[in-house]
Amino acid sequence: MMQIETGDFAVNGIELRVDIAGSGMPVLLCHGFPESRHSWRHQVSALAEAGYRVIAPDMRGYGGSSAPQAIEDFTILHLVGDMVGLLDALGHPQAVIVGHDWGALVAWSAAMLRPDRFIGVAGLSVPFVPRTASAPLATLHLRGRERFYWLWFEPRGRAEAELDADPAESLRRMYWGLSGAAPDPLWNGMVSENGFLATFPAPAGLPHWLTPEDLSLQTAAFARGFRAPLDWYRNLDRNWALLGAFAGARITQPSMFLAGARDPVSNWPRDAVAAHAENLPGLVSSTLLPGIGHWVQQEAPEAVTAALVDFLRTIKAAG
Repeated sequence: MMQIETGDFAVNGIELRVDIAGSGMPVLLCHGFPESRHSWRHQVSALAEAGYRVIAPDMRGYGGSSAPQAIEDFTILHLVGDMVGLLDALGHPQAVIVGHDWGALVAWSAAMLRPDRFIGVAGLSVPFVPRTASAPLATLHLRGRERFYWLWFEPRGRAEAELDADPAESLRRMYWGLSGAAPDPLWNGMVSENGFLATFPAPAGLPHWLTPEDLSLQTAAFARGFRAPLDWYRNLDRNWALLGAFAGARITQPSMFLAGARDPVSNWPRDAVAAHAENLPGLVSSTLLPGIGHWVQQEAPEAVTAALVDFLRTIKAAG
């Protein structure tokens, strides 16, 4: 197995803890919520062995990376800036960026804002959605969707109190409840009257793709609690305002979308997936994996790695 080195890098005014393996064209892996760089455990060595320099950070606010105190320190410009700064710290002028869940939003945004630095982009689970006509949280409030999870997360303290009470159980419920093994109907994003975790049935054990050691490592990434990761959601309207100059922008470099067919998150914005052909002129592939849920790179590691290698080879050939 390819050797993985872990280090802390001063980036964009904070420090990021990063796993690095291999050599060749840099590939930057951005995890989502509620995870850590460990969520890419299957891809780091495999992509390195395929001939790429793989870079997998704990994103801002997660794991061993810095967690600033101010909500406004978690905007999309900070998150993209972290990825640009990480390339600078490692001496890489360009990279392909891959993201899952919130990491996909970072990846899409990085490709849109800095096409000179990110020569290809792959989004897992969350499709590329161009800037909407109105701010997302304000729109949800206007429509009375107060139990949609974005709004449930909005006030500081409420979600933290619930998730921090037992981080391992919180993760276990979310990992199982959004996986391909969860029963129909797929989650609609609404929070139960009894709280966020009550939305998901208590699983009898762990999903087959998650070992006790995996859960322990993921839980350790939340030793400081869930406050900083939740602050990402609290910036959705601020992000909308900051990206006003990019309304209607398209991503022209090579791109790829991949999700589980049983992922509720990728099923909500179906129009966005259908619009990829227009909004992603460089789209190479768009794939839904049957029976797979939200945690696609963990639930179907071999399929995801193979799809990424196929995608990366198209960029290498073009370069």
